[in-house]
Amino acid sequence: MDSLDTSIQAINSPINGLVWGWPTVLLIALTGILLMVGLRFMPLRRLGYGIAMVLRPSDRDSEGEITPFQALMTSLSATVGTGNIAGVAGAIAVGGPGAVFWMWVIAVFGIATKYAEAVLAVHFRETDSSGHLVGGPMYYIRNGLGAGWSWMAGLFALFGMLAGFGIGNGVQAFEVSSALEAAGVDRLITGIVLGALVFAVVIGGIRRIAQAASTLVPLMSVLYIGACLVLLAANIAAVPEALATIVGNAFSGEAAVGGAFGQVVLMGFKRGIFSNEAGLGSAPIAHAAAKTDDPVRQGTVAMLGTFIDTLVICTMTALVIITTQAHLILDNAGERLSGSTLSIAAFDMGLPGSGFVVTAGLIIFAFTTILGWSFYGERCTIYLFGERAVMPFRLLWVAMVVFASVAGTSGAIWGVADTLNGLMALPNLVALVLLSGTVFRLSRDYTFER
Repeated sequence: MDSLDTSIQAINSPINGLVWGWPTVLLIALTGILLMVGLRFMPLRRLGYGIAMVLRPSDRDSEGEITPFQALMTSLSATVGTGNIAGVAGAIAVGGPGAVFWMWVIAVFGIATKYAEAVLAVHFRETDSSGHLVGGPMYYIRNGLGAGWSWMAGLFALFGMLAGFGIGNGVQAFEVSSALEAAGVDRLITGIVLGALVFAVVIGGIRRIAQAASTLVPLMSVLYIGACLVLLAANIAAVPEALATIVGNAFSGEAAVGGAFGQVVLMGFKRGIFSNEAGLGSAPIAHAAAKTDDPVRQGTVAMLGTFIDTLVICTMTALVIITTQAHLILDNAGERLSGSTLSIAAFDMGLPGSGFVVTAGLIIFAFTTILGWSFYGERCTIYLFGERAVMPFRLLWVAMVVFASVAGTSGAIWGVADTLNGLMALPNLVALVLLSGTVFRLSRDYTFER
């Protein structure tokens, strides 16, 4: 298995350096800044309005497959996953506590990015041959930029289909099997059971996925945040120091692995993007299916995903780790803990016996992520190959769950997921910049007092 991990990383590393280094990270950051400034910071000022739109009953007469709330939960199901538990821990293990600050920075501007993606997805969506409303980057690239850009729409769909097997499937299944293996459960058993559960949901399409997400995501998010708050309350004296450490280390230039200041920023940005997916173009695929008659209204709903995912849930995980100083612990090999192992250790240190909360959260979050991303990957596959490819895709998706549970290795899985994310983001970012004028115009014309 070690040789497989080494071989995969040897192939992936040079590709990853090209598509997921500073150029792509900066492009995502600058796109978010461009959109936020162009919108005059409206996404930040209208967070309350977005919450009101989530709570508002959907228009029954509006076209769409799922309610705006279900669209938000489906997109959150795909983003609230191992990135919130293992990803945050990994960022701190490599980049130090200061990486969390840069996760916050990229998330703030990512709110504008997520808003713009959903606005364009609803504005340029279309009806497919089965009568379903479909949308996402491949559609707003083709319909917004014109037929001459169809090649870029196809590239996004290709990268999105492949990326799903990394960020939305392999990483999630691997982290679940790793956590359960530590509890004595065989990886193959985990893979088979998880694969069966995934198949039972995805076979029902977007409506069944949305129903599952609307039940599991709010419940597990509230329970996980509640558990974090209990632990932080028990260690309340350490919270101010933890926040000071995050801000101070963000500019100290000292990464946990001994790297330079750039490593702190890069790890924070990358893990922040991995967590909330703003700029990758995944979430607008779900929001395009919402029952709504206004792109801006759905945009204000969509942007809540980034706020909840990174600025709330990821922050909770980070504070638990830093207040307990679990990131300073060394394992038997003399190396610092990372990933879900670090998060579990932090909970057990802060409140003995509470590590099961991380394991439970990891399993539920990963499961819902696999469900949400199955829809994204399926839509991208249909765009490329038509409806006939649906069942083969679903079967392959389930097979990947089992394979990654058994054969996945941490370094290889996370590395390949990073690379595929970068490839997926590039066409979407170009489209967001070129279509930013449309986003600004639709936003100016919208009356928020409705």
